[in-house]
Amino acid sequence: VMIGMAVVFVYAVLGGMKGITYTQVAQYCVMIFAFTVPALFLTFSMTGHVLPQTGLGATLANGETVLGHLDGLVSELGFSSFTEGSKSSIDMFFITASLMFGTAGLPHVIVRFFTVPRVRDARISAAWALVFIALLYSSIPAVAAFGRINLIETVNGADNQGTPYEEMPQWFKKWENAGLIAWYDHNADGRTQYAAGDAFTGRQHKPIYWGAADDTVARNFYYKQRHVVNPSDGSFDPQVQPFANEIYVDPDIMVLANPEIAELPDWVIALIAAGAMAAALSTAAGLLLVIATAVSHDLLKKTFRPQMTDGQELMAARLAAMVAVVIAGYVGMHPPGYVAAVVALAFGLACASFFPVIIMGIFYQRMNKYGAISGMLVGLLSTLGYIVYFKFFGGEPKDWLLGISPEGFGAMGMVLNFIVAYLVAHLTPQPPKHIQQMVQDIRVPRNSGSAYY
Repeated sequence: VMIGMAVVFVYAVLGGMKGITYTQVAQYCVMIFAFTVPALFLTFSMTGHVLPQTGLGATLANGETVLGHLDGLVSELGFSSFTEGSKSSIDMFFITASLMFGTAGLPHVIVRFFTVPRVRDARISAAWALVFIALLYSSIPAVAAFGRINLIETVNGADNQGTPYEEMPQWFKKWENAGLIAWYDHNADGRTQYAAGDAFTGRQHKPIYWGAADDTVARNFYYKQRHVVNPSDGSFDPQVQPFANEIYVDPDIMVLANPEIAELPDWVIALIAAGAMAAALSTAAGLLLVIATAVSHDLLKKTFRPQMTDGQELMAARLAAMVAVVIAGYVGMHPPGYVAAVVALAFGLACASFFPVIIMGIFYQRMNKYGAISGMLVGLLSTLGYIVYFKFFGGEPKDWLLGISPEGFGAMGMVLNFIVAYLVAHLTPQPPKHIQQMVQDIRVPRNSGSAYY
């Protein structure tokens, strides 16, 4: 984390918008290659198909379809069906809306349009971006399905009764030493068994280890696995599943561990690691640049200290970037959840705060600063409060408003933002005529000529 912080800070501060744009092009090439090549290997090894998009509907060597086989595996172990999911329809709707509208409101994505000279170029770049994003995202469901099958069959064995710990492959013990996989032998049979339920108690049901990974004293006497001090009681319903869950697998490692679980070549595993690093650095750099610019230019130069020189503005941007890097590093070392959930929360905040203001600022000439600020505050604070309560202060899922999870509440915050912004805009003076004309020019620029088309 510390090395990543330093790398991002150096090239974000020194490179600026243009430098980061070219850097992110290179990082995307690494990322797409690093993700798709293992996906192709994984798909071909399990189904004989080359493309993950078609492999998801293919047939395995035993004659079952991929999804049919996976549904049978997880249902037998007490999990909900893979194809049916575990979330309610309303929660899935709100999560999808939060991710979709949140993407449209992400500041570090929007500023990318400033790097092209014409409106037409911005539209073309957006279209190509969707193509490349779809290329990556459309392969994820297949990779997830294959990874789940491999994990279950490796841990539980061919007979689905568990694999003796001494026979577990090297990848299992490597991730165990890293603290990202843990095993507690609830039934004292010496076998690793993966099923529904929590193997450990406490916040996020993560294992708490006694001693460091290299401390031989802090190992179980019988099997030499790392000693865990917070196991669950191991209870389970025999009518639903054959045994209690004894395994904890950190969700963040699955993309990295998939090639190892599938016994792919070492260079493929290294490729995945490079792609993960490229993805992290690329996103962090874009966000860092936006934060630094917002603080130095929008907040200080345009609001509080209009007399600032260019040199002072640049220094303020660098200081803001430094503070942002430190905060991001701390959160990275003490994450509030696994990566996908944290990203969903961030998208929800963008959905609740930025998206409504962007839309109304472009398409509604009556919108003024009072409405925009009021709407943003209501949307942001309501969503942030909901997230903080349920993620940090012990809120229970049974108390979710309308059954909406914190990951999906950004869409509700967005609705509140729209309503408050509209009402406040109508209760306060209209914006000046030149502002209304500027809003009109955003949609159809004056004297734009062929650039508009």
